[in-house]
Parts: sequence; structure tokens; C-alpha cells
Amino acid sequence: MTEQHTQQPAPHDGAGHSAQSFETLAIHAGQEADPLTGAVVPPIYQVSTYKQDGVGGLRGGYEYSRSANPTRTALEENLAALEGGRRGLAFASGLAAEDCLLRALLVPGDHVVIPNDAYGGTFRLFSKVAERWGVEWSVADTSDPAAVRAELRPRTKVIWVETPSNPLLGITDIAAVADIARTAGARLVVDNTFASPYLQQPLALGADVVVHSTTKYMGGHSDVVGGALVVADPGLGDELAFHQNAMGAVAGPFDSWLVLRGVKTLAVRMDRHSANATRVAELLVAHPKVTEVFYPGLSGHAGHEVAAKQMRAFGGMVSFRVAGGEQAAVDVCDRARLFTLGESLGGVESLIEHPGRMTHASAAGSALEVPADLVRLSVGIEAIDDLLADLSQALA
Repeated sequence: MTEQHTQQPAPHDGAGHSAQSFETLAIHAGQEADPLTGAVVPPIYQVSTYKQDGVGGLRGGYEYSRSANPTRTALEENLAALEGGRRGLAFASGLAAEDCLLRALLVPGDHVVIPNDAYGGTFRLFSKVAERWGVEWSVADTSDPAAVRAELRPRTKVIWVETPSNPLLGITDIAAVADIARTAGARLVVDNTFASPYLQQPLALGADVVVHSTTKYMGGHSDVVGGALVVADPGLGDELAFHQNAMGAVAGPFDSWLVLRGVKTLAVRMDRHSANATRVAELLVAHPKVTEVFYPGLSGHAGHEVAAKQMRAFGGMVSFRVAGGEQAAVDVCDRARLFTLGESLGGVESLIEHPGRMTHASAAGSALEVPADLVRLSVGIEAIDDLLADLSQALA
């Protein structure tokens, strides 16, 4: 029913790390031992300003922590290495990263193609904020390259993709859409939050920008909120850094440190998330009260072959529809015990939610509205038999 794909390009960051494996980069990239004390973990530089070596003489390039902070620098170098990018930027949240990106890339009158399945907060940013600023957008099923091409306009500057998508786990062929974007003179932005760089590296497949909510799998412990952008073009990185400094929604030093700590175990966690989610998906497929299961690791999933080509494994997110409609789906969420009812995802603990009433309520009535009988799971790293037992009793 499922298969795992194990071949993945080696990450590189343009700084000599390309020969190292992902697991090694996750622990070491951007995290050299502290030169003063030899501390093997980067210090938390909980500081706002820095003594300068004379007027205009910045020590190590630091003057004020909105502009740069050593702990944040360590995280940004690490993120760039893991995604195979030339520059990484860390933000206060995933939406802060998205907002900075849109304002750096677009001007009023520009057009963006967005997916028909995406995080509700991303949709809200386009429909309630960017649209008021004069940015136009239209919706396409990004799993169909022809549908993406059909939505292009003369002023299309960005094609926005989530793969796997939130919450229906749709898969987009990144390389194919990258070719479309390149021909159209647009930039391809890929939200890689669900996959993480361990499972998928969009820049290697032709994307221009990778977006992360580092709150999720990168942090991995439900104890930090953050976001990130990683780019292949250093010039674009400089432009984004200018906007980040001008707008100010930067990751704080302690938040940066927490994400760095989480990243160290990303590979082993994603292996366990993926293995557990596979078992969960198999249980759901066989359950009489489940009408449809969304997981790219299932051989019957429409995007399974593409996912197997561009992902190392299939991730920890599973969604399913419940027989009996909306109330039945809500009841399943309420009856779960080990799966905690809550928004967000990507932590070591398993979560369950009703997207229509929770994470995707902002998409109600739009082309991105989700089915009312849909339940979304973030499958954690607990013992799989305990997770399966909890789902079985919740569905009983």
C-alpha cells in the first residue's frame, strides 16, 4: 500500500558543506563551538545592542539585534545549509516571513497564482491583506501544471505552492511548476513546512524561495513560534534582508536557539513521524467509518508517484473524511484522548483538529474551503500501538 523513497539530493549552502550528510549539517552547520569558551551549543545572545569599535566600526557586523543577532545568524546559516540555499532568514512567525516576502517581491497590480488547498492563514494574508494593497491573486490546482499555466497573466510575478498541501495533502510536481514559472518570468515559492528539508528540498528542484513555519517540524516540540525564508539567489536574499530589517518581524534570540535545538533531531523525528503516519493511514483506509484518506504515502493517492520522486518519505500529516458528516467529524476530535485537540502541527506529540472550524475557518465560502467532514492529524512520535488504539476508540 505504501512505499518509501530514499534518494534525495545532498544539501549544500554554498560554503563548503555540500559533502556532508543532512544529519551532520543539522547538528553542525552554523554552529561552530563558541570561540571564547568552547561551548558546543551556540550561546543565546539575549542582547539588543553592541559596543562598536569606533563610530561606524561594527564588531563582527553587529550593531542592533533587529538587524542581526549572533544566535539568529547561527539559525539562518543552518537553515540555508539544510535547504541547499545561499541565504536563510529567520522571522518571528511563518506569516511574518510570508508577509515580508510578498512585500519584497510584489507591487500593487502584480498577480499571484495561489493553490486551491493551502493554510488558512496564508489565504487570509492574500485575501484580506495583500488584496487591499493592490495585489491580485487567482486560484489553481497546483497538482495540475496545465491548471497553473492557465492562470498566468502578464503581471504574474509569483506562483505559490504548498506540497504536501494543508490540509488535503495534495502534491505538486515542483520541477514541472518551476519550469512554468521560469518561462513566465515569475518566481516559484514553495511552502515546505509539511515536508521539512529532511524530506524535500524545493530549491534543488528549481524553486526560487522556500517558506517555513519553523514553529512546526523544525522546532518540533510545540514550544516556539517562528518562520523562515531560504533563497537560491544571494541578490534576492539581500533584498529580503533589507525588508526584514525595515519591517522588523525578526526571530528573537531565544526563539532562534529553540529552533536550532529542534533541528538537531529533525532527521530522526521525521523518520518516526513518517513511519507512524503510514501505519495510521493504513488503519484509516480499512476503517468502515472513514470515507476517504489523504496521505501521499498511499499508493492510491493521486500524487503518490510525484511524492515518491521528490520526497525522501511521506511525512507525518494525515487527513481523513468521516462518514456521517460534520458533526461526526467533530465527535471524533472530541473523543480522542492521546491525540490532543489543538491547532498547529509538527510536534513530538500527536494532535487532532477539525480544519473547517479551526485552522481553515478563514477559507470558508472561498475556493479553498475544506470539507466539513474532514479531520486532520499531526501524527507524533509516540508508540504506534497507542496511537492506533486511540484512533480506533475515537472512531468507534
